[in-house]
Amino acid sequence: MSLSKPVYNLLGAYFEQLFNHPVRTKAVTSCVIATSANFCSQKIGGCKKVNTDTLVAYGLFGLIFTGPLSHIFYQWLERITQDNRFKQLLMLLGERAIFAPAITALSLYFITRFEGKSHEDGVSNLNDLYKMILTNNWKYLTLPVFINFKFVPPMLRVLVANIIGFCWIVFLSAKRRKAELRRRQAEEQRNS
Repeated sequence: MSLSKPVYNLLGAYFEQLFNHPVRTKAVTSCVIATSANFCSQKIGGCKKVNTDTLVAYGLFGLIFTGPLSHIFYQWLERITQDNRFKQLLMLLGERAIFAPAITALSLYFITRFEGKSHEDGVSNLNDLYKMILTNNWKYLTLPVFINFKFVPPMLRVLVANIIGFCWIVFLSAKRRKAELRRRQAEEQRNS
């Protein structure tokens, strides 16, 4: 029983912040979840030493892009589909056709840049992985996104999207690590 009081207090504080400062709260939540997901991905991938550059990169991306853009986009979808009989379907199509491609492109480029790599590395990462990542995003995340729109109250949709995103970031991080390893091996072969 004593454990429940701190949990309720934490949830109460979170909901208060979410109500009073929605963009900031969603940005910080996205930052924490993205950083945690990348950390888990590194551990699952067997990294002996945690790459702090990627932790910071994923955290910055969540803070600057994922939280605020999700908030703005979901509010926009909510507004333009208001009073529509096919609201959830239209929101799903909008998210899958507009938001998913845009956030995928932004993530592949900016996470690379936030890691301290060059513009050319960001563009290369985008060119190498975009189609495969977006196709898998559509394939595996469409049902969870639909469930989010159908059953989750608007105020909590970004949080639920971030929780779904946790699993997605683990996948994305692993793909980016493999692509980076292939690039390094190809570069070493050219230099040999």
